[in-house]
Amino acid sequence: QVQLVESGGGLVQPGGSLRLSCTASGFTFSSYAMNWFRQAPGKERELVAAITSAGSGTNYADSVKGRFTISRDNAKNTVYLQMNSLKPEDTAVYYCNAVRRRYSSLDSYWGQGTQVTVSS
Repeated sequence: QVQLVESGGGLVQPGGSLRLSCTASGFTFSSYAMNWFRQAPGKERELVAAITSAGSGTNYADSVKGRFTISRDNAKNTVYLQMNSLKPEDTAVYYCNAVRRRYSSLDSYWGQGTQVTVSS
């Protein structure tokens, strides 16, 4: 059974830091690119950060560049999102997503989401 289990969300003050973790099971983690998405109430889900299957390439939304870092440890089947210099506008539910592109199909799995609230 495929599972993506997220942890690390919570309440943090503006300017603070938080590290999200997502641990995968039930599939070959190292074959999948990993993404972090977020969704705030009334807004579309947006891609925050992405990392290739081997961890050699990353991409970030402009709004988080320089503040967030995505990384992965394939030996632990875990992807991380280090969030620094947090702002109130970072408040959202953050979702872990695993993607593998194949010949004529796309495998995509989602975590349950974890709430991040940035407030004083």
